[in-house]
Amino acid sequence: MRIFSGFTMLLYTIIFLVTGCVLIGISLNVISMDTLLSGIEYAYTTLNGQLIVGLTGLLLIIYSLFAIQITLGNLQREKTIAFENPSGRVTISLSAIEDFIKRTAIQMPELKELRPNVTANKKGIHIVNRVVIFSDTNIPNATEKMQNILKAKIQEMLGIEEPINIKMHIAKIVSREAKDKKVPLIQKKDEKNTPYRGIEY
Repeated sequence: MRIFSGFTMLLYTIIFLVTGCVLIGISLNVISMDTLLSGIEYAYTTLNGQLIVGLTGLLLIIYSLFAIQITLGNLQREKTIAFENPSGRVTISLSAIEDFIKRTAIQMPELKELRPNVTANKKGIHIVNRVVIFSDTNIPNATEKMQNILKAKIQEMLGIEEPINIKMHIAKIVSREAKDKKVPLIQKKDEKNTPYRGIEY
């Protein structure tokens, strides 16, 4: 796969370089009109020229379609995690894992918000969490605790042994909202206007 990617990059680089050099040569009059017309005439009028141009175009189209198919396949594989069961293949969407991480994070009192981004490759599962954390939290201890909990939960859920790399990005630190312990004014007013009825037995 790396060889294919490298060859594709090399091919497209050569095509862009040749095209750019031809365009620059035309704009600077380095490539004359006669030379350009001679090349076009050779491609149109000679059998060899027609074969070269036609085969080159056909090969480029086939290779481009092949590259697109491989790229789309890789993108699709990167969005899922797959493993084999005795009864068949099982795939898990990365978005499902992200939802699972969000539900797990709700139970952590140190967090106000967590937005995970999960990717997977041959080296394992990589998770980057964008976190909004409360200001009264010990960040080193809390983040280590979160990482350990999330890693254990994910391994338990997926039942896999691949490495799980969890990164925490603290995007914001906020203070906890103080609970309003005051009695509402309407309730106070009602209590004030309630007539005294004495003690009921």
